[in-house]
Amino acid sequence: MSVALIFPGQGSQTPGFLHQLPDHPAVRETLEEVSTALGYDVLALDTPEALRSTVPVQLALLTAGVAAARALEAEGIIPEAVAGLSVGAFGAAVHAEVLTLADGVRLVKQRAELMVQHSPPGYGLTAIVGLAEDQVMSLIREADTPENPLYLGNVNSADQIVITGSFKGMEKVSSAALQAGARKAERLDVAVLSHSPLLQPIADVLTQTLHNIPLHRPRMVYVGNVRGRALRNAEDIAADLANNIAHAVRWYETTIVLKELGCSFFIETPPGHVLTNLAKQSVPDAKSVALAESSFSFAVRQAAQHG
Repeated sequence: MSVALIFPGQGSQTPGFLHQLPDHPAVRETLEEVSTALGYDVLALDTPEALRSTVPVQLALLTAGVAAARALEAEGIIPEAVAGLSVGAFGAAVHAEVLTLADGVRLVKQRAELMVQHSPPGYGLTAIVGLAEDQVMSLIREADTPENPLYLGNVNSADQIVITGSFKGMEKVSSAALQAGARKAERLDVAVLSHSPLLQPIADVLTQTLHNIPLHRPRMVYVGNVRGRALRNAEDIAADLANNIAHAVRWYETTIVLKELGCSFFIETPPGHVLTNLAKQSVPDAKSVALAESSFSFAVRQAAQHG
C-alpha cells in the first residue's frame, strides 16, 4: 500500500490558486525559492489577467505542485511514485530530485515561451468522451489531410481522448465522433497547441537545454507521459520531459502503471481535480484525493494510513 503523487497540467488553473495553497513552512519556502529564480514575486502569476497567458500558467502550476508535494513530505508523506500530466511532469521530476526547482523553473519558462512563439494559428485541442482510442484514431485517419493535419493528443482514460490539429480537421472529427456515439466532443479553451509532432522543434530545444543541466538519479519512481511507463534513470526522464510536448500523453497507461506499482492512494497536487476524477474512473479500487478539494490535514491523515 503506497502513495502516488500526481501533478496536473494546463487547464486546471483557477484565479488565486497559489494564494490558496496550504499555510505551511514548506510552501512559503518554495514560493520564495521560485520568486528568487524568476526575479519577481511568483504570487503575481495567479491573477485572472496573468492566467490568460501560457507562461504564467505553466510557471504557477509548477510552483503549486512542488510546494504542495514538499509540504506533504514535511509531514512524513513520501510517495512511492510520481507522475505529472504534460507540464505537470516537471513538478514530478523536481520532487523526484532529478533536477532542481531552479532548473525546473528555467525549463518550464523556456517551454511555455516557445509554445507561445511557435504554436500555429488555427490549431488547438478537442476532447472526445465516450469513444475508445482505436475508434478516435480511425476518425483521425479519415479526416487527416496535409492542409488540415490531425494527431492523437492525450489518452486520459479508456474513453476520454484528446485530439490536436487544425480547427477545420477537428470539427470534422467532432461531428463524426458524435455520430459514432460519443457523449461529448468539445474544443478546449487553450491558447497554444501541444502534444503534436508540429512542436518537435520545441522538444529539440528542450533536449539541448536538459543536456546542459545537472541531472540526478530519481529518488522515487517517475512514470512518464510519452510511453506511460515507469522510468528509473535521469536520462530517460529527461527525454520524457523534453518530448512530451511533441507526443501524445499516455495518461491512462500512467495511471494503470501507478496502480501496478502498488500505489493505492493518489494525491493530486493543486490546482483542480481532473486527475483525481480520472484516477477514480481508471482505478476505482484505489483512493484518490485532490488537495484543492480537501483540507491539507485530512489528506495527510489519509495518506499516512495508506503509506
